[in-house]
Amino acid sequence: MTCTLHVAWDERLTSYDFGPQHPLAPIRVKLTIELAQAFGLLTREGVSVAKAPPATDAELELVHDPEYIAVVKNAGALAAGRDVPQLDAATLLKHGLGTADDPVFAGMHDASALVAGATLAAARAVWSGSAEHGASIAGGLHHAMRGNASGFCIYNDPAIAIAWLLEQGAERVAYVDIDVHHGDGVQAAFWNDPRVLTISLHEHPATLFPGTGRPTETGGPEADGSAVNVALPAGTRDAGWLRALHAVVPPLLQQFRPQILVSQHGCDTHWSDPLADLQVSIDAQRAAHALVHQLAHETADGNWLLTGGGGYQLVQVVPRTWTHLLAEASGYPIDPATPTPVLWREYVAWVATEPAPELMTEGASAEFASFDSGYDPADPVDQAIMATRNAVFSLHGLFP
Repeated sequence: MTCTLHVAWDERLTSYDFGPQHPLAPIRVKLTIELAQAFGLLTREGVSVAKAPPATDAELELVHDPEYIAVVKNAGALAAGRDVPQLDAATLLKHGLGTADDPVFAGMHDASALVAGATLAAARAVWSGSAEHGASIAGGLHHAMRGNASGFCIYNDPAIAIAWLLEQGAERVAYVDIDVHHGDGVQAAFWNDPRVLTISLHEHPATLFPGTGRPTETGGPEADGSAVNVALPAGTRDAGWLRALHAVVPPLLQQFRPQILVSQHGCDTHWSDPLADLQVSIDAQRAAHALVHQLAHETADGNWLLTGGGGYQLVQVVPRTWTHLLAEASGYPIDPATPTPVLWREYVAWVATEPAPELMTEGASAEFASFDSGYDPADPVDQAIMATRNAVFSLHGLFP
């Protein structure tokens, strides 16, 4: 389908960097953009790319406490060697900073505000009508809470963008999160807001951070059914993952009819990801991107804001998966059998310590049996699907 896409990007976004030993390495985003450029995606008709200004304090305060924002600023100053006498270790830890997950680094506020600003710029492009789709590939930092950092996330850019859209007059926003980790920060931000439907498909909290995201988490007293959680067993493969995605997301979006669809495309569901335990291929992830794109057109008049997210297999997985995502959003999907461009492979050889993948596929079929074909009560994936459908479908007027 023909689409228009605005990509909020510039090199400054790689300054969101917790240090050389941290798994959230900015090279994963840089390699993605380089691969997309090597395919010519960012210069195609209908695709625009532009720098975005950092989010202002007022924009950050749509989701975050002013006290927390001040601590983030001071923590970055402290890491830069400035004297900040009012900041001690206890204050940092109270706000989730100075931990192994979220160590402080120089310029932390500026770098985090840039990520939030990029996602806001992508949201503005969609809301204003200048593009059907907006992409913030460095975004998707979905764990940050109102007053604290969490899970590699300082400011919660998807939540900030959704809150901004509500301020502009949006009455129904849907958020779909396919990261392997529960989208807890976005869920928390809109827990009691019936205008926002959050759907998260993730590994079961019994085996993975952040330990939340059970099907029984369905929203606050004024918004019961607004939070939807599909908690999949560790080891779930392509067929089960796609079966669950199709069994839950399309019916809810078709019923909710959002004015804009926001999605987070963490690719740490991959079988080789070092931080999680699902067994999903790049080919299944590509199929998921295509489904979300299709649903944006079917249910939200094409209004789609998409972000990156987690993903810690930095060379083999993240660049290919997110390039497929950008290609899908641009309306020019890449045939999975396509070789990766030689110039990109040479760039990888220069900046990375491992050879680049040679194809845009892993050769997986990405086939699955529709849940409509029958429910197997002995299958753990089907049990997870039914737990979610039983918890929320009736609240949306749907039959479980």
